Amino acid sequence: MSDARSIDALRLSKPETAVFVSGVASMGLEILAGRMIAPQFGSTIYTWGTIIGVFLAALSYGYHRGGKQAAQRATNGRMARVFLLTAAYVAGLILVGDLMLRATSGFPLPSRVASLPAVVILFGPPTYLLGYVSPYAAELSAKEGLGEASGHVYMLGTVGSIVGAFATTYFLIPSLGIDQIALVFGALSILTALVISRPIGRERATVTGFVAVLLVVSAATGAAGYTVEGRVVYETQTPYQELQVVDLGDTRTLYLDGQRHSAMDLEDPNRHVFSYTRYFHLPLLFADDAEDIDRVLFVGGGGFTGPKRFVTDYDVTVDVVEIDPKVISAAKTYFGVEESARLRIHNQGGREFLRETNETYDLIVMDAYQKDKVPFELTTQEFMTLASSRLDDDGILFANVISAASGPASQFYRAEYRTMDAVFPQVYAFPTAGGGVVQNIEVVATKNETRLSEDRLLARNERRDIGIDLSAEIRDYAGAPPTDDVPLLRDDRAPVDSLLDPMVGQRYVIQETNGSDAAVNATARPAVGIALPAA
Repeated sequence: MSDARSIDALRLSKPETAVFVSGVASMGLEILAGRMIAPQFGSTIYTWGTIIGVFLAALSYGYHRGGKQAAQRATNGRMARVFLLTAAYVAGLILVGDLMLRATSGFPLPSRVASLPAVVILFGPPTYLLGYVSPYAAELSAKEGLGEASGHVYMLGTVGSIVGAFATTYFLIPSLGIDQIALVFGALSILTALVISRPIGRERATVTGFVAVLLVVSAATGAAGYTVEGRVVYETQTPYQELQVVDLGDTRTLYLDGQRHSAMDLEDPNRHVFSYTRYFHLPLLFADDAEDIDRVLFVGGGGFTGPKRFVTDYDVTVDVVEIDPKVISAAKTYFGVEESARLRIHNQGGREFLRETNETYDLIVMDAYQKDKVPFELTTQEFMTLASSRLDDDGILFANVISAASGPASQFYRAEYRTMDAVFPQVYAFPTAGGGVVQNIEVVATKNETRLSEDRLLARNERRDIGIDLSAEIRDYAGAPPTDDVPLLRDDRAPVDSLLDPMVGQRYVIQETNGSDAAVNATARPAVGIALPAA
C-alpha cells in the first residue's frame, strides 16, 4: 500500500505536467536561440545578454497576462491550446527562421543591440505563450492554499528548466541540427497538448493534426540540403558551434556558426583558396634559415589548410590543437586530413595543451580567432608568455587576427599587437586587404632582437626556395599601429567582446586566390553572418 501511495505521489497531474514541460521548452528554446542567432550576430556577451533579457521579459509578460485571466479562464483545454500555438510558431521558425534573421540584420541599430529585433520576433511570441502556463497551473492546482500552489508550480517549472538546459546542452545540440532540435520541442508541445486535453474531441483532434502536419512539413522543407552558399554536404551541432560543409562548384567550404572558416579546391586540395593562408609561409623568411623550422604547432584546426600544406611542402612535424572534436571529424571526412607521424592532432584547448606539453616549437600559428568570437584566454599577456616559453630561442609566433587595420573597428587588432609587443622583442603586421576595412591581419612576433625590414624580407624571398612566392604579401608590411588608447590584455582584464563590438555590421573584405594559387582577387561581403575567421 505504501509503495502505491509513493507512486501516486510521483505521478504528475495534468496542470503539473503542463508547467513542467513549459519549463523544459522555454529553457530549451533559450539555448537554441543562441545557436540560431550566433551565425548572424555573433555569440558575444551582448548577444547572450539580449537573449536572456528577451526571454525573461516575454515570460514575465506571459505570467502577468495569464495571472489576470487565470481565475476565469484557466482550464486544461486552454493550456493545451497554448502548447499547440507554441508548436505552430516553432514550425514557422523552422520554415522561415533563416529568412527572418537575414531580414532583421539590416535594422539601423547600435551594434551591441543589433540582435534585439531578431530575438524578439523569433522567440518572443512562443516564450510569451509559455508564460501563461504557470499561473493557469497554479489556479488548477489541487494544493491547498495559494502559497503552497504557487510554490509547487515554481518548483516544477524550475525543475523543468533544469531538465531542458541539461538535455539541450548535453544531448540535443551534440546530436541534432537546429531544425531537428526545434522539431523535438514542437513535437513535445503537441504531445503535451494531447496529454493534458484528454479526452480529445473531434475539433481539438483536427487542430492538433493540422499543427503536427505543419511541423513535419516545415522540418522536411528546412532539411532540403541547400543554402544560398551552395549544397550542404554535411551539417551538425557541436558542443561549441554550428558546423556545415558546403560545396559550391569545385570549392568545398567549412562554415562554423555561419561563417566561412576554411575552403578546399576539390580539384587541387592543397591549393590556397583563401589568400590570407599564403601568409602562413612568412615565418620561413623571418627565420635565419628556413630549415630551422622543423617543429610547428597550429592552435586551431578548421579545415587544416595550413597544416596540410606544411606537411606537403616542408620537412616538418606538425601538431594541431583543435578543441572541437566534430571539427576534427569533419576535417578527416570531408577535407582529406590524415593523421600520421608528421601530422598529429590533439583534441584540446590551445592554452591547456601549451600548459601541459613538454614540447618546444620553432613556429606556433594562432588560427583560433574568429571575427565575432575570440577565446579571451588565447589573447592575454599571460598566454603570450606561455606561448613564448614553448618556443625555441629563435622561435616565431604567427597570429591570424580578424580586425580592421585602422579606425574604430581596429581596436582588437591594436590591443593584440600591444599585448604581443609586451612579450616579444619584435612584432610585425601584414594587413591582407589594406585600408580601414575588417580583414585578416597577420601578426608575426619573433624572439629575435634584430628587426627585419621589408627590403630584407624581399631579398630573402628572392634567395630562398620555400615553394611559394611571397613578394606581394611582404609588400603589405605595415608599421606599428597606435596602441595608447587600447588595453593591454591580461587574464584579469581582457574585454575582448567590447573590442570586437565595433566590427559588427562593418564591411568585411575577403581575398581569394585564383586557380593558379598566385594572383589575388579581392571580394567584399557584408558582415551579416558571413565572415572569414580562420583556415
